[in-house]
Amino acid sequence: MTTPAATATMLPYRRQGEIDYASLEFDPNEKNITPDAMEQNLELAEILGLFRARFTDFNRRPDVFLDNETYICYDPGNLNVRVSPDVYLAFGVDARAIRPRKLYLPWEVGKPPDFALEIASESTAQVDIRRKPGIYAAIGVPEYWRFDPSGGKYHGAALYGERLVNGAYQSIDLTTEPDGILKGYSEALELSLSWDEGWPRLYDPAMGTYLEGWREVWHARLAAEAERDAAQAGWDAERAERLAAEAENAQLREQLRRLQSGS
Repeated sequence: MTTPAATATMLPYRRQGEIDYASLEFDPNEKNITPDAMEQNLELAEILGLFRARFTDFNRRPDVFLDNETYICYDPGNLNVRVSPDVYLAFGVDARAIRPRKLYLPWEVGKPPDFALEIASESTAQVDIRRKPGIYAAIGVPEYWRFDPSGGKYHGAALYGERLVNGAYQSIDLTTEPDGILKGYSEALELSLSWDEGWPRLYDPAMGTYLEGWREVWHARLAAEAERDAAQAGWDAERAERLAAEAENAQLREQLRRLQSGS
Protein backbone atom coordinates (compact mmCIF):
# COMPACT_ATOMS: atom_id res chain seq x y z
CA MET A 1 0.00 0.00 0.00
CA THR A 2 1.41 3.40 -0.99
CA THR A 3 1.53 6.03 1.74
CA PRO A 4 3.21 9.45 1.94
CA ALA A 5 5.93 7.77 3.97
CA ALA A 6 6.55 5.16 1.29
CA THR A 7 7.07 7.74 -1.48
CA ALA A 8 9.19 10.24 0.44
CA THR A 9 12.93 10.69 -0.12
CA MET A 10 14.92 10.92 3.10
CA LEU A 11 16.59 14.28 3.68
CA PRO A 12 20.10 14.22 5.14
CA TYR A 13 20.27 15.36 8.76
CA ARG A 14 22.63 18.34 9.05
CA ARG A 15 23.79 18.50 12.65
CA GLN A 16 24.98 21.98 13.58
CA GLY A 17 27.12 21.79 16.69
CA GLU A 18 26.39 20.67 20.21
CA ILE A 19 23.26 21.66 22.14
CA ASP A 20 23.79 23.34 25.51
CA TYR A 21 21.02 21.48 27.32
CA ALA A 22 21.96 23.09 30.64
CA SER A 23 20.99 26.48 29.26
CA LEU A 24 17.45 25.41 28.42
CA GLU A 25 14.54 26.61 30.53
CA PHE A 26 12.85 23.23 30.17
CA ASP A 27 13.82 19.57 30.29
CA PRO A 28 13.71 18.06 26.78
CA ASN A 29 13.60 14.59 28.33
CA GLU A 30 10.18 15.30 29.85
CA LYS A 31 7.06 15.49 27.72
CA ASN A 32 4.84 18.54 27.94
CA ILE A 33 2.04 16.95 29.96
CA THR A 34 -0.90 19.21 30.80
CA PRO A 35 -2.80 19.10 34.12
CA ASP A 36 -5.87 17.63 32.44
CA ALA A 37 -3.99 15.22 30.17
CA MET A 38 -6.19 12.35 31.34
CA GLU A 39 -9.03 13.90 29.33
CA GLN A 40 -6.98 13.40 26.15
CA ASN A 41 -5.09 10.17 26.78
CA LEU A 42 -7.50 7.69 25.19
CA GLU A 43 -7.92 9.72 22.00
CA LEU A 44 -4.19 10.47 21.86
CA ALA A 45 -3.30 6.79 22.21
CA GLU A 46 -5.74 5.86 19.42
CA ILE A 47 -4.33 8.45 17.01
CA LEU A 48 -0.75 7.49 17.78
CA GLY A 49 -1.58 3.82 17.28
CA LEU A 50 -3.25 4.46 13.94
CA PHE A 51 -0.37 6.65 12.76
CA ARG A 52 2.27 4.23 13.99
CA ALA A 53 0.68 1.35 12.10
CA ARG A 54 -0.07 3.29 8.92
CA PHE A 55 3.00 5.47 8.52
CA THR A 56 5.92 4.14 10.56
CA ASP A 57 5.40 0.39 10.08
CA PHE A 58 5.39 0.13 13.87
CA ASN A 59 8.50 2.30 14.29
CA ARG A 60 10.51 0.39 11.68
CA ARG A 61 10.62 3.10 9.01
CA PRO A 62 13.74 5.24 9.40
CA ASP A 63 12.35 8.00 7.17
CA VAL A 64 9.21 8.83 9.16
CA PHE A 65 9.25 10.73 12.44
CA LEU A 66 6.20 10.50 14.69
CA ASP A 67 6.09 11.93 18.20
CA ASN A 68 3.83 13.55 20.75
CA GLU A 69 4.13 16.23 23.41
CA THR A 70 7.82 16.81 22.67
CA TYR A 71 9.37 20.05 21.48
CA ILE A 72 9.78 21.72 18.12
CA CYS A 73 12.22 24.64 18.40
CA TYR A 74 11.79 27.34 15.79
CA ASP A 75 14.42 29.99 16.56
CA PRO A 76 17.99 28.80 15.84
CA GLY A 77 19.31 31.55 18.09
CA ASN A 78 17.15 30.62 21.08
CA LEU A 79 16.10 27.01 21.65
CA ASN A 80 13.78 28.10 24.45
CA VAL A 81 11.42 29.36 21.75
CA ARG A 82 9.44 26.22 21.26
CA VAL A 83 6.06 24.58 20.74
CA SER A 84 4.81 21.14 21.75
CA PRO A 85 2.11 19.54 19.57
CA ASP A 86 -0.03 16.74 20.93
CA VAL A 87 0.88 14.80 17.77
CA TYR A 88 3.23 15.65 14.93
CA LEU A 89 4.48 13.73 11.93
CA ALA A 90 7.25 14.28 9.36
CA PHE A 91 7.87 12.26 6.19
CA GLY A 92 11.19 11.85 4.42
CA VAL A 93 13.37 12.76 7.39
CA ASP A 94 16.11 10.92 9.26
CA ALA A 95 14.14 9.84 12.33
CA ARG A 96 17.09 8.04 13.86
CA ALA A 97 19.19 11.20 13.79
CA ILE A 98 16.42 13.36 15.29
CA ARG A 99 15.81 11.38 18.47
CA PRO A 100 19.30 11.65 20.01
CA ARG A 101 19.02 15.46 19.71
CA LYS A 102 15.93 15.32 22.00
CA LEU A 103 14.43 18.26 20.08
CA TYR A 104 12.95 18.72 16.62
CA LEU A 105 15.14 21.37 14.97
CA PRO A 106 13.78 22.10 11.46
CA TRP A 107 17.03 23.69 10.27
CA GLU A 108 18.88 20.46 11.07
CA VAL A 109 16.12 18.05 10.04
CA GLY A 110 15.79 19.82 6.69
CA LYS A 111 12.07 20.61 6.90
CA PRO A 112 9.27 21.28 9.37
CA PRO A 113 6.83 18.51 10.30
CA ASP A 114 4.19 17.80 7.66
CA PHE A 115 1.33 17.53 10.11
CA ALA A 116 0.43 18.72 13.60
CA LEU A 117 -2.66 17.94 15.66
CA GLU A 118 -3.99 19.18 18.98
CA ILE A 119 -6.58 17.38 21.09
CA ALA A 120 -8.84 19.70 23.07
CA SER A 121 -8.79 20.09 26.82
CA GLU A 122 -9.91 22.91 29.06
CA SER A 123 -6.36 23.98 29.91
CA THR A 124 -5.05 24.07 26.33
CA ALA A 125 -8.03 25.05 24.16
CA GLN A 126 -7.35 28.77 23.86
CA VAL A 127 -3.68 28.21 23.09
CA ASP A 128 -4.66 25.67 20.43
CA ILE A 129 -7.05 28.15 18.81
CA ARG A 130 -5.32 31.51 19.24
CA ARG A 131 -1.58 30.99 19.57
CA LYS A 132 -0.55 27.77 17.87
CA PRO A 133 -1.90 28.41 14.34
CA GLY A 134 0.42 31.41 13.97
CA ILE A 135 3.39 29.41 15.28
CA TYR A 136 2.77 26.44 13.03
CA ALA A 137 2.27 28.72 10.03
CA ALA A 138 5.55 30.52 10.79
CA ILE A 139 7.37 27.19 11.10
CA GLY A 140 5.84 26.09 7.80
CA VAL A 141 3.77 23.09 8.96
CA PRO A 142 1.59 22.29 5.90
CA GLU A 143 -1.42 21.06 7.91
CA TYR A 144 -2.74 21.83 11.37
CA TRP A 145 -5.72 19.98 12.82
CA ARG A 146 -7.76 20.24 16.00
CA PHE A 147 -9.82 17.40 17.45
CA ASP A 148 -12.30 18.04 20.25
CA PRO A 149 -13.71 14.84 21.85
CA SER A 150 -16.42 16.92 23.54
CA GLY A 151 -17.87 17.89 20.17
CA GLY A 152 -16.81 21.53 20.36
CA LYS A 153 -17.07 22.49 24.02
CA TYR A 154 -13.42 23.58 24.08
CA HIS A 155 -12.39 24.21 20.47
CA GLY A 156 -15.75 25.45 19.25
CA ALA A 157 -15.86 22.65 16.66
CA ALA A 158 -15.62 18.88 16.91
CA LEU A 159 -13.02 18.73 14.12
CA TYR A 160 -11.14 21.50 12.35
CA GLY A 161 -8.34 21.36 9.79
CA GLU A 162 -6.22 24.04 8.13
CA ARG A 163 -3.90 23.85 5.15
CA LEU A 164 -1.02 26.29 4.61
CA VAL A 165 -1.47 28.35 1.44
CA ASN A 166 0.98 31.16 0.65
CA GLY A 167 2.09 31.38 4.27
CA ALA A 168 -1.41 31.48 5.80
CA TYR A 169 -3.81 28.77 6.88
CA GLN A 170 -7.04 28.15 5.02
CA SER A 171 -9.74 25.94 6.51
CA ILE A 172 -10.26 22.46 5.10
CA ASP A 173 -13.78 21.51 4.06
CA LEU A 174 -15.52 18.94 6.25
CA THR A 175 -18.46 16.73 5.43
CA THR A 176 -20.96 14.84 7.53
CA GLU A 177 -21.43 11.47 5.89
CA PRO A 178 -24.68 9.46 5.83
CA ASP A 179 -23.27 7.40 8.68
CA GLY A 180 -23.21 10.58 10.78
CA ILE A 181 -19.41 10.71 10.98
CA LEU A 182 -17.66 14.03 10.44
CA LYS A 183 -14.77 13.79 7.95
CA GLY A 184 -12.09 16.04 6.52
CA TYR A 185 -9.48 15.04 3.93
CA SER A 186 -5.82 15.49 4.80
CA GLU A 187 -3.53 15.88 1.79
CA ALA A 188 -0.55 15.35 4.07
CA LEU A 189 -1.84 11.96 5.21
CA GLU A 190 -3.79 11.05 2.07
CA LEU A 191 -6.56 10.00 4.45
CA SER A 192 -9.64 11.55 5.99
CA LEU A 193 -9.63 12.40 9.66
CA SER A 194 -12.94 11.53 11.26
CA TRP A 195 -14.85 12.43 14.40
CA ASP A 196 -17.21 9.62 15.39
CA GLU A 197 -19.19 10.44 18.54
CA GLY A 198 -16.05 11.87 20.12
CA TRP A 199 -13.72 9.14 18.90
CA PRO A 200 -10.94 9.67 16.30
CA ARG A 201 -10.89 7.47 13.22
CA LEU A 202 -9.00 7.46 9.92
CA TYR A 203 -10.77 6.76 6.65
CA ASP A 204 -9.01 5.63 3.48
CA PRO A 205 -10.97 7.01 0.50
CA ALA A 206 -8.99 4.87 -1.95
CA MET A 207 -10.02 1.67 -0.16
CA GLY A 208 -13.41 2.91 1.03
CA THR A 209 -12.73 1.65 4.55
CA TYR A 210 -11.65 2.85 7.97
CA LEU A 211 -8.21 1.93 9.21
CA GLU A 212 -8.33 -0.69 11.89
CA GLY A 213 -8.38 0.94 15.29
CA TRP A 214 -10.17 0.33 18.57
CA ARG A 215 -13.64 0.61 17.03
CA GLU A 216 -12.82 -1.78 14.20
CA VAL A 217 -11.19 -4.32 16.52
CA TRP A 218 -14.19 -4.16 18.84
CA HIS A 219 -16.71 -4.55 16.01
CA ALA A 220 -14.71 -7.49 14.62
CA ARG A 221 -14.73 -9.08 18.07
CA LEU A 222 -18.51 -8.64 18.40
CA ALA A 223 -19.00 -10.14 14.94
CA ALA A 224 -16.77 -13.11 15.81
CA GLU A 225 -18.67 -13.66 19.06
CA ALA A 226 -22.00 -13.51 17.24
CA GLU A 227 -20.75 -16.00 14.66
CA ARG A 228 -19.49 -18.29 17.41
CA ASP A 229 -22.82 -18.06 19.28
CA ALA A 230 -24.72 -18.82 16.08
CA ALA A 231 -22.49 -21.81 15.42
CA GLN A 232 -22.94 -22.97 19.00
CA ALA A 233 -26.71 -22.56 18.73
CA GLY A 234 -26.69 -24.53 15.48
CA TRP A 235 -24.58 -27.27 17.04
CA ASP A 236 -26.87 -27.40 20.10
CA ALA A 237 -29.95 -27.66 17.89
CA GLU A 238 -28.35 -30.42 15.82
CA ARG A 239 -27.33 -32.31 18.96
CA ALA A 240 -30.82 -31.97 20.47
CA GLU A 241 -32.34 -33.26 17.23
CA ARG A 242 -29.94 -36.20 17.17
CA LEU A 243 -30.64 -37.08 20.80
CA ALA A 244 -34.38 -36.91 20.16
CA ALA A 245 -33.97 -39.23 17.17
CA GLU A 246 -31.86 -41.63 19.22
CA ALA A 247 -34.47 -41.63 22.00
CA GLU A 248 -37.24 -42.27 19.52
CA ASN A 249 -35.27 -45.12 17.94
CA ALA A 250 -34.59 -46.62 21.37
CA GLN A 251 -38.28 -46.44 22.18
CA LEU A 252 -39.19 -48.14 18.91
CA ARG A 253 -36.58 -50.85 19.50
CA GLU A 254 -38.03 -51.48 22.95
CA GLN A 255 -41.55 -51.73 21.54
CA LEU A 256 -40.33 -54.17 18.90
CA ARG A 257 -38.55 -56.27 21.52
CA ARG A 258 -41.74 -56.53 23.57
CA LEU A 259 -43.76 -57.54 20.54
CA GLN A 260 -41.24 -60.20 19.64
CA SER A 261 -41.16 -61.56 23.18
CA GLY A 262 -44.97 -61.55 23.38
CA SER A 263 -44.91 -59.48 26.54
